[in-house]
Amino acid sequence: TLVVKGVQGHVAYPHLARNPIHALAPALAELAQMRFDEGNEHFPPTTFQCSNIHAGTGAANVVPGSLELKFNFRYSTASTRESLVERLEEVLRRHGLEYALDWTGHGDPFLTASGRLVRAAGDAIGTVTGVTPTLSREGGTSDGRFIARICPEIVEIGPVNESIHKIDERVATADLAPLGVRHAPACDRG
Repeated sequence: TLVVKGVQGHVAYPHLARNPIHALAPALAELAQMRFDEGNEHFPPTTFQCSNIHAGTGAANVVPGSLELKFNFRYSTASTRESLVERLEEVLRRHGLEYALDWTGHGDPFLTASGRLVRAAGDAIGTVTGVTPTLSREGGTSDGRFIARICPEIVEIGPVNESIHKIDERVATADLAPLGVRHAPACDRG
């Protein structure tokens, strides 16, 4: 979470205020276009994504006193949390922002080497479903990030995520059968 500090005031007197929205805009544009790394053979390049932004009192004639931006790095093993913090803060300082950052790290990227567990899971999936599984780093965040700290191999199996976190998020019933789900529970919309 990034908080950019400004000076609240009336829009008719912009010289007596400092608009944090205007102050952040050039830095935000730079961060959105920045190449943090090139990724590697297992991961795409790291991305910086903004998920929420809030500023102002709700009144159209008041310059806000602060802005709060929630953002997320989806980073590859080609970067570290520390390198991303350093690069982001360098941009904020260069743009002369007065800011505060609250960093939370919910998990580091991990990579499982192809070994005995990966081969056994692939063989079992192929035997039961007739489908040759694809090794992929797709799938968003999972609890594998915690397990990877104590286990040398992690295998996650699941349906495709084409609608993940979109409106009307869904999984096709036909995509569940190969995973061993015979009867999908009905959703209770009550």
